[in-house]
Amino acid sequence: MAQTTKYVIKYKLNGERRFEFAQLESGTQEEAKAALEALHGQTDDVISDVSVSKAL
Repeated sequence: MAQTTKYVIKYKLNGERRFEFAQLESGTQEEAKAALEALHGQTDDVISDVSVSKAL
């Protein structure tokens, strides 16, 4: 099993600022966006302005 680290993902969902915590392997924007898409499912929601940082 790969080592994961807790990250906070800040993003906009349909223009509304939101944040989520996720266990990610590398903390890249691509990995974070994939985690958000999995969380929100296959909807017409627009995910934008994704930024990732390690949780404190």
